[in-house]
Amino acid sequence: MVTVSGVVSQLLEIVLALAAAPLLTGWINQCRAWLQNRRAPSIWQPYRMLHKLFNKESVVAVNASALFRGTPYVVWAAMTLACAIVPTLSTELPLSPAADAIALVGLFALARVVLSLAAMDVGTAFGTLGARREMLIGFLAEPALLMVLFSASLITQSTLLTSIVTTLASRELTIYPSLAFAGIAFTLVALAENARLPVDNPATHLELTMIHEALILEYSGRHLALMEWAASLKLFAYSCIGLALFLPWGIAGAGNPLALLLAIPALFVKLMVGGAALAAVETANAKMRIFRIPEFLASAFLLAVIGMLVHILLEA
Repeated sequence: MVTVSGVVSQLLEIVLALAAAPLLTGWINQCRAWLQNRRAPSIWQPYRMLHKLFNKESVVAVNASALFRGTPYVVWAAMTLACAIVPTLSTELPLSPAADAIALVGLFALARVVLSLAAMDVGTAFGTLGARREMLIGFLAEPALLMVLFSASLITQSTLLTSIVTTLASRELTIYPSLAFAGIAFTLVALAENARLPVDNPATHLELTMIHEALILEYSGRHLALMEWAASLKLFAYSCIGLALFLPWGIAGAGNPLALLLAIPALFVKLMVGGAALAAVETANAKMRIFRIPEFLASAFLLAVIGMLVHILLEA
């Protein structure tokens, strides 16, 4: 049954994700600059970039099809929906029946496939190169992400993210060995899926190393703005998935408006700590060779499977 508080919580989550996703990217870039002893850019720089791109004209190749033009909107909508079904502030969400682990991975897969097809649509060498690398990463990362989500669902006996958060948050503070393995695996997957070091470097345009940048190299204007916004939304969604699975405390329950107000500053504190940790990881690691990425993601899959086996064998 849809309630007024549920609609308010759902709308608040969507608005917060759209507004705060570029802020999280700006915070990570600022922390990276501080750790590298460089002058840090403004935390509002992603907003300025989006404003500039939205006011520029989009230049589209002559042979580009409708798929190329429509992909930015599809990717942006998929990432927005992914942020909407992840319980970041409250578990009382009208979209909670759709907040299934498999549906969430399916949204990420939809955005990846459409983006890869659009990159090959124009027929440039860089677009095809980026699409092949992106599909390789997705082929290896999606099973690992599913295993991580299934490890949490075995503990809670449900694949709904809202049920997982409600069950884990209501239990006493306990270290689950299965979730410990799943947490490490999720970190590796999140780094790969969001084109972060050591898998990819979001600040480079070197043709021999770039993955995500090669996919969006032909976009400009509002199309590029939507792509950059969608990338920030994806990072925000993965951050919120990690918080929901491994730090669910602070997320409001159903019918608790006061807890919903307190969940907003709690979320920002957790995102600030997580963003600083991500910046530290990127600063301490160099980009690995493209041929080592399968080993990297295979390790994530193996750790996630070990987590499931630990729960099945030890029930912990």
